[in-house]
Amino acid sequence: MKQRLFLQIDNAPLIIFRIFFGLLLACETFGAILTGWVKSNFIDPAYTFSHIGFEWLQPLPGYGMYFYFSAMGILGLLVAIGYKYRWTLGLYTILWTGVYLMQKTSYNNHYYLLILVCLIMFFLPANKYASLDVKLNPALQKLTMPAWCSWIMIAQISIVYFYATIAKLYPGWLDGTFVRYLMEYSVPHPALRPIMTHKWFYLFITYSGMVFDLTIVPLLLFKRTRTIAFIASLIFHIFNSITLQIGIFPFFALSFVVFFYPPETIRRLFLKKKPVAITAGQPTNEGKNILHYFFLPYLIIQLLLPLRHHLIKGDVLWTEEGHRLSWRMMLRMRSGYTHFKIIDKKTGEEEMFNFRSVFTPKQIHNMETRPDMIWQTAQYLKRHFKELGKDVEIYADTKVSINKGAYKTLINPETDLASAKWDYFFHNEWVLLTDNKQTSKK
Repeated sequence: MKQRLFLQIDNAPLIIFRIFFGLLLACETFGAILTGWVKSNFIDPAYTFSHIGFEWLQPLPGYGMYFYFSAMGILGLLVAIGYKYRWTLGLYTILWTGVYLMQKTSYNNHYYLLILVCLIMFFLPANKYASLDVKLNPALQKLTMPAWCSWIMIAQISIVYFYATIAKLYPGWLDGTFVRYLMEYSVPHPALRPIMTHKWFYLFITYSGMVFDLTIVPLLLFKRTRTIAFIASLIFHIFNSITLQIGIFPFFALSFVVFFYPPETIRRLFLKKKPVAITAGQPTNEGKNILHYFFLPYLIIQLLLPLRHHLIKGDVLWTEEGHRLSWRMMLRMRSGYTHFKIIDKKTGEEEMFNFRSVFTPKQIHNMETRPDMIWQTAQYLKRHFKELGKDVEIYADTKVSINKGAYKTLINPETDLASAKWDYFFHNEWVLLTDNKQTSKK
């Protein structure tokens, strides 16, 4: 197996993926401007929910984020044409990671996947053919790459699909409850909604989704099932693109297919003028240190991260602790409310605060059911009242429902969140577990 990893293969899949990937990066960032995503997440809000520990990462003032995203779009195009490849991709990776960390109101798993693939691609020789770098310096041109370059990409997408399958093994998915609600809220055409919310249809989507996530990689790996799997992947991702409107992710996921087909096939389809590599099939030590000292530890971390919630007390579906970075995608519907009680320590009087003067409706909707955002809101209120010369205690009355089930108390109403600490790695005791007393449905 080790020898197979270091055999030279045609680098056509990596070259084509670089072009697709760069174009998708540009589409993601220019599209964020054109669809109003940048405006709603960075321009309009007076306060931004960054990831805890990265509060220092804040949007640029005024219309600065438009220039920020425009710069990323240009960098994406430069990646596609392979100009100053590592500089342009490296800068894009830094800027996109900043976007990811500075806001989580519109959290999406594919934003995280973009960071990971940017990081992988930074270390791969993706500019060695059909690039401006080669045109400017022909000595850079290569027709082959070590086989492990393809296997790294296959391993990454396999991890995503595998843990996405495992995460679905809970009653709310297996009985079709979540998918039914998803169809109700996401289907854009009213005429289709009665069909797509019918029991036979949402159960079909429920189990076909699980089967797809579990089997798509093995089916793509075998020659006899590869084309059928590719067609199934096309149907699956185009359906998701139309019904769920999840941006570039369906096309991003489809682009990984180039690594499953024989490199010669990709060359014949997309790079017809590319010479046949006479060294293909011969061993090479190219990238040996990068594979051993970067990619192997990287893959081990990727395999372990989605398991960390098992070391944290409570059900991750309820507490959200260990939810992110774990490929827990499109799993549940959280609904509920949070009322804050703000008490002036000196006078004992209850203080008032108009949240809609600071937070957008989307921020409020997300904050009300997520422990980390509730805690961040309490910290914001603490700072706000301190600026007014007041020392306050802050308590949260939070009721949350998963998939329209019974409402339960999420946050201990007797905990002063203004003085509570956030545990980055383990359970926060002020987040109540699911065995607390149920209340009637809202």
